Amino acid sequence: MFFKLVSYFIGYVTIIVTGKAPEKFINMAASRGIYLWDISRTGDNAFFLKVRLQAIKPLRHIARRTGCRYSIKSRRGLPFSIVKVRRRKALALGFIFFLGTLYFLSSFVWFIEVKGNERLTTAEVLYAAADSGLSRGVPKWKIKPEQMEARILERLPLVTWTGVYINGTRVTIEVAERVVPEEEDRRPSHIVASKAGLIKEVLVLNGNPLIKEGDTVAPGQVLISGEIPPLLEEPANQGEDKKPMEPPKVLRPAYYVHARGIVRARVWYEAYGEARIIESGYRLTGRSEKRVSLKYNSKEIILLNNEDIPFEHYEIETSVKKLPQWRNLDLPVELVTVKYLELVGYCDERSREDTCKAAGEAALDTVMKQLPRDAIVQGKWLKDVSANYDENVVRVKAVLETIEDIGKEKLFKP
Repeated sequence: MFFKLVSYFIGYVTIIVTGKAPEKFINMAASRGIYLWDISRTGDNAFFLKVRLQAIKPLRHIARRTGCRYSIKSRRGLPFSIVKVRRRKALALGFIFFLGTLYFLSSFVWFIEVKGNERLTTAEVLYAAADSGLSRGVPKWKIKPEQMEARILERLPLVTWTGVYINGTRVTIEVAERVVPEEEDRRPSHIVASKAGLIKEVLVLNGNPLIKEGDTVAPGQVLISGEIPPLLEEPANQGEDKKPMEPPKVLRPAYYVHARGIVRARVWYEAYGEARIIESGYRLTGRSEKRVSLKYNSKEIILLNNEDIPFEHYEIETSVKKLPQWRNLDLPVELVTVKYLELVGYCDERSREDTCKAAGEAALDTVMKQLPRDAIVQGKWLKDVSANYDENVVRVKAVLETIEDIGKEKLFKP
């Protein structure tokens, strides 16, 4: 990183070396202390490389001795940028004005973020902050965090602590609310199965269990009922010569509760993954070019790298920075940075064993995304389910067995 920064300030060029022995040219330059980088072959007797500006003259003698020739394809660095700016003074003045405006606008608060609020709404916290003198468009030098924190605490009794932090043009307000004990939910509810499984353990805290260990349950099935059946008096033994047995006496009528408990079960998940034996496509080489431009309405002024992209295949990453809106003034000025990432084609062939392993990893990655956080994995199995062993695609099925709590609350009306 430091070397590239120094090279940018000194200036460097991209050249193409051609001749009968370009390797000899490169070796002789390296032996004389001339640093070359990003060396790549562009043909049988041609190399593409970068070198600092101060080394161009010494390379002439090396080229004569080795019978090679070189031509400059592009120029980069601060010296070349200064030359361009001297030719376009209006652009330089506009850029200086842009930086000055950007620095001036960065002295104000444009974004206010609220963190830590759960029962309080963000609007309530922002309203209390505005009463304390903190709002969008306020100069940063007028903000006194300690005083604003105290005023926010006075206006929001539900808040026990608050902090005001300034980071650039963004102010973050962190609050800690008072802990209020919640009332117990007494509405009638069942504990039902959220998914199919084989019951492993049942812990009832409140309610009537309808399943036991070893039972198989389906999604939506009631596991712990919120309906408590009536308590009946046990009938007494009566002989054959006595009157018919009377209905049992109800000692306690049926009632309804908010069922609570833990139901752990064995649950199975499955997913499929596939991979190709012969895989082709494009991958990044690590080389890139950057172009920076200033956009005003429909006009665009290129500030850095006005040349054609030297890559045949590439990806584009675009970053746009815009001036923040100041009151009702919205300046249509954008700083656009476009990064071109070089791609090179590839075609890889691997063994069926390696392909099966890659497909199994893809299947496991897919099935792991289905698991809840509290799931405990008990076992996993992989199986090759390819329909035809002669085709290019290998398919693998992954099965995971877990132990997890499958119960969820479901309200009901008696």
